Amino acid sequence: MAPDTGGREPAVRASRAVRHRGALAVFLVPFGALFVLFYLVPILYAIYQSLLTVEREGTFGPAVQVFGGLTQYIAVFQNEPFWASIGRVLLFGVVQVPIMLGVALVLALLLDSPLVRGSKFFRLAFFAPYAVPSVIAAIMWGFLYSPNLSPFTAVTGAVDFLSADAVLWSIANVVTWVYVGYNMLIIYSALLSIPQEIYEAARLDGANQFRIALSIKIPLVVPALVLTGIFSIIGTLQLLAEPQVFQSFSNAVTSTFTPNLTIYSTASVPNISLAAAMSVVLALATFVLSFTVLKLTQRRTAQ
Repeated sequence: MAPDTGGREPAVRASRAVRHRGALAVFLVPFGALFVLFYLVPILYAIYQSLLTVEREGTFGPAVQVFGGLTQYIAVFQNEPFWASIGRVLLFGVVQVPIMLGVALVLALLLDSPLVRGSKFFRLAFFAPYAVPSVIAAIMWGFLYSPNLSPFTAVTGAVDFLSADAVLWSIANVVTWVYVGYNMLIIYSALLSIPQEIYEAARLDGANQFRIALSIKIPLVVPALVLTGIFSIIGTLQLLAEPQVFQSFSNAVTSTFTPNLTIYSTASVPNISLAAAMSVVLALATFVLSFTVLKLTQRRTAQ
């Protein structure tokens, strides 16, 4: 006669469920704590600060922070230098991001081609600039652009890369030089995940390498291009280190050249509440722009 195990099975399942919950808690609690401390708390504190305003009793009275409602946000929308800086980085992104992603795509396709030799060396060489900190890269390129410091005086003497009309695109060159290898690596990883059987079938149909790249590789790496595009948009609106360094090389880079530089300068006055309101507006603009680009890309891909 078989033993009766009907009563034990629910107890065993319950104990397993308890162990699974405990294992999940071990992994999720540290992540949740870090997420709350270093993500939610700063955001909520910035929102709180943006709702405050400073009042004084008399001319020399002590400054007191009081609840000001949307006063700081009204000041943000009336701040012309802040919106001019947003327009400047949007122009920067419209030109720089497609060029950078186009170069990254071409480099990834070249590395993935069977006709190229030494792909390991070139992969490392293309990625190496990303290992250079943005500040160091900006200083290095600033010296190269400077007519008095550059070793290429024949070029810098003929073209003023630090003028008011050219300095934005000089900064764009620095950003492209630093991040094109990073984006190339993401696209190249997507190319490596494509099954080789697809290429073999295309070759049997008579497709050459250019046709394979155009009709197979590029359509299949569109998700990677979308990912790098969103990262690049976010990075464009957060531009700070390069223009801050270029202030030492060019008078055209003012304290309100980019949104982050404007926020940094405003907080240094100090006007923490106005800077916090600018930060919230910039974060919302970044989220809306990234979400819009993602949805438009997904809709075009679905079609």
